[in-house]
Amino acid sequence: MAMYSHITVGTSKLTRAMKFYDAALSPLGLKRTRTFKIAASYAPPDFAGVNESFWIVKPYDGGEASAGNGVTVAFDAPNRAAVDAFHKAALDAGGRDEGPPGIREHYHPSYYGAYVRDPDGNKICVVCHHAAETMVA
Repeated sequence: MAMYSHITVGTSKLTRAMKFYDAALSPLGLKRTRTFKIAASYAPPDFAGVNESFWIVKPYDGGEASAGNGVTVAFDAPNRAAVDAFHKAALDAGGRDEGPPGIREHYHPSYYGAYVRDPDGNKICVVCHHAAETMVA
């Protein structure tokens, strides 16, 4: 059973948000799949579901978007290198650092995550829950 249908975060400037998410989500293999006048969606390139999992949207009421206090959207990364690449891409695309890549043992011993704020202030996390990759000599 699925835990959710989709996630949306608000934006006041869709073009700016698309530029940010196009860059920041690329290291995770997520692509913009649809673009509308007030929204854009992101999913894996081969996504076959009914509704893409992640949306950026202008608020329906026409007001300014605002970030939720205590809200974090977290994406799962296949490895720690993807977490590092996300963090760099997000900062290069105008995001603000909210916690550099690293272990957060208070969650669990293998929790390797990075946190940023998008240009609208939404808190975004990318996390790898796997132990460090084995280095090959």
